[in-house]
Amino acid sequence: MPPRIPVTPAQIEAVVAQFYAAVRMDPILGPVFARHVADWPSHEAKIVRFWRNALLLERCYDGNPMQVHAAAGNVKPDHFVVWLSLFEKVLHEELPPALAQSWSLLAQRIGRGLSYGLPQSTGVNAPPVLG
Repeated sequence: MPPRIPVTPAQIEAVVAQFYAAVRMDPILGPVFARHVADWPSHEAKIVRFWRNALLLERCYDGNPMQVHAAAGNVKPDHFVVWLSLFEKVLHEELPPALAQSWSLLAQRIGRGLSYGLPQSTGVNAPPVLG
């Protein structure tokens, strides 16, 4: 079966590495991730497998992102707005425009789905569509 989006494994690894470098420095997301991620190489490898599964249709990821984010306790729906903004910036830095746009649209759908699975705080709206 052809990939959903024709990126290479190396491109996925580069995007994930750059994204998490940005996350660690972000004043909003950095503390959220720091509470849960002690082993960054292991976490990044797991997320590479997630994206290889989602983009290349490889069967190499067996996690449940909805369950993990809901169980974290400190992940809020509005964090996904920041997540998507950082992720889109990295995509456009690392990939040709068409690939970045295609991957961004998929990330937006995933981010919306994950944010909807979390308890909604008062006054928090669904994340906007970026791009």
